[in-house]
Amino acid sequence: MKSADEKLMETSVRRIAHLDMDAFYASVELLRRPELMGLPIAIGGRGDPNSRAVVTTATYEARQFGVRSGISLYKARELCKDLVMLPVDFEQYRRYSRLFKASILSLCPVMEDRGIDEVYLDFDGMAGSSIDIATTLKNAVFNATGLTCSIGVAPNKLLAKICSDLNKPNGITVLAQDEIESRIWPLPAKRINGIGPKANEVLASFGVETIGQLAQVAPHLLAKQFGRSYGLWLHEASHGRDSRPVETESESVSVSRETTLDVNLHLERNRPEIQFMLDELSQSLARDLQRKAMVGLQIGIKVKYDDFKSVTRDITLREPTDSATVLLSAGLLCLDRVPQTRKIRLIGIKASQLQDKDDAPKGTYDLFD
Repeated sequence: MKSADEKLMETSVRRIAHLDMDAFYASVELLRRPELMGLPIAIGGRGDPNSRAVVTTATYEARQFGVRSGISLYKARELCKDLVMLPVDFEQYRRYSRLFKASILSLCPVMEDRGIDEVYLDFDGMAGSSIDIATTLKNAVFNATGLTCSIGVAPNKLLAKICSDLNKPNGITVLAQDEIESRIWPLPAKRINGIGPKANEVLASFGVETIGQLAQVAPHLLAKQFGRSYGLWLHEASHGRDSRPVETESESVSVSRETTLDVNLHLERNRPEIQFMLDELSQSLARDLQRKAMVGLQIGIKVKYDDFKSVTRDITLREPTDSATVLLSAGLLCLDRVPQTRKIRLIGIKASQLQDKDDAPKGTYDLFD
């Protein structure tokens, strides 16, 4: 019987990989504090259990007690009395993020940057089996950082994302197209990236708990419950369909970056975490603009609330920019104009009214009105 890897290589189906660093923030902290290895650790805010900050990430030892991203540090301490709490150190996380991505690009040039600790890769055209390529990448990441990662390889991005989480930590999972029913359908519906807590709750309310059960729901019923666009996407996703390419560049009409949150975050109470994510998105957006030699005059943000409704806010600069610092400043100004009393499940930033950088005005100026 042929393996999933052999099936992928023998067909015309794409080989798309999702590489996800294992408990990234906590793993970086353990490099500096090896004496904490093996202990339950949570990273969040300033590490103060009496604050309103939430857990950003936790070691696998802490997760066994129910400590997970999004719960309060106070609740985390209640779940695990021996929990070690550490403050976030974003500068260190960014440094290690740059290191692991540079090691990947030296081996696999078709990479889509999806945030501080994950990337999509296109293995098509690369020599060797998916297992061999993934193993080489894992070794390169470890040699560059001392950190481990998990990799999922599948016919598309949606399935690769699911697979990278199936054999954590430090694992490799390869999935063939004809294995969707046997290996993906038994998984909880929330394993699909894009099905957040609210959608999962709604699905569970009418008996849909697994991806396979979701696949059996008629598309028109999903569209009626969730709206046409999201409902039809749920149907396609449950069948493992996803035609998105691995994008190394963005469209020229506008350039945007967005991320769906692992857990819903409150705009006011979780401001540090949201601001950090917006900072990361701004840096990715700046790199996109700089690669295309473009600058943007209008900067906007998008947030999607926990009830799936979205709002946007934008600001027009006095001069166009490709600066991550300016993009973040503009994004934060826009974020301040969004109602702060609710939780969000997605945040994004966009640059539009693009111009060629060589044709744009140059000089020092006050960018904001």
